[in-house]
Amino acid sequence: MKIDWAALGSVFGVSLVVTVALVGLFTLGIIGLAKQPAAEGGSGGSGASRPLARAGAYACFALCAAAVAYGIYLIVV
Repeated sequence: MKIDWAALGSVFGVSLVVTVALVGLFTLGIIGLAKQPAAEGGSGGSGASRPLARAGAYACFALCAAAVAYGIYLIVV
């Protein structure tokens, strides 16, 4: 049995980059949702940035879900 080390390294590199990118994207989504107003007038950011942060968080989560769905598609098909 002969192992193609170049292909194995390529798969490892791509999977490492994609994993770090997905974790970073998910983290950005969590940070966007964390920009919620505090109970009594806390410093949770300006009033205009909260809806924008929430929309960005949902976009990050949608991109994560799309990447996972694409990965499952690649495995199944």
